[in-house]
Amino acid sequence: MPATAAPPWRDPLARQRLTFAVLALVLLWPLLVLSEFRPWLLLDSGSWQVLGSFLAGFVPPSFAPDFLALLGRATLETLAMATAGIALAFVIAVPLAFVVTRPLAVSRLGPGPGVWKDGTVRTLARGVLMVLRAIPEVVWALLLVRALGLGPAAGVLALAVTYGGMLGKVYAEILESTDTRPARALLEGGSGRIAALFYGLLPGAAQELASYTVYRWECAIRASVVMGFVGAGGLGQLMDQSIKMLNGGEASSILIVFLALVLLADGVSAALRRVLA
Repeated sequence: MPATAAPPWRDPLARQRLTFAVLALVLLWPLLVLSEFRPWLLLDSGSWQVLGSFLAGFVPPSFAPDFLALLGRATLETLAMATAGIALAFVIAVPLAFVVTRPLAVSRLGPGPGVWKDGTVRTLARGVLMVLRAIPEVVWALLLVRALGLGPAAGVLALAVTYGGMLGKVYAEILESTDTRPARALLEGGSGRIAALFYGLLPGAAQELASYTVYRWECAIRASVVMGFVGAGGLGQLMDQSIKMLNGGEASSILIVFLALVLLADGVSAALRRVLA
């Protein structure tokens, strides 16, 4: 039998990989300079001393009854804000995603008088989604707090607007990335767009859509905490008060609750994926 040739010891793509690495470094270095990224400052003994004394104030967590009552109320406010915000965002996102999803466009089945109109409506809907998600939810919260006053209402509307744009965009992309042949067959057979969505696209995309929605709910919980710092209530506002009062034990308890909420979101996501699998 002829001897098999030994595999080349040198990576044939080594030059290409090295070129990409050098280009990435050349492009990344100015960004690191502009962002004042200086991780070597962490090696300074003074920095570690300040950090250590700061973290020492977080131990032990506070379990005072009065504070735990405030913490429970703030936790419920945060959950309510995130859940209501995502629910309203879902109401905004679903019709817009339905409009911009290309596989559901009847005009794509062939030439006809509705091609131009359909393309214009889809472009306008994509523009609406872009405007909604372009402004961060914290900015919306700052504006709405001025109009609605302090409290969770401003946070709910801020989440609804920004996350409505995010959900709509990603919903459309998920539906377009799944197998679109069943939906096209239904449309070609004379079925309506809603039926093509429910029976042609959703069976293959439901698991991913549910997982992304729960992930956005988890992000909404984190965003609700951040918006609390601008007066939207919830855990963020309580955290702001604890930090201003230099009460590390209360801040530590709030962080523990925040971690528990993220674990709750992970559990809900896993359960939904098992149900929809």
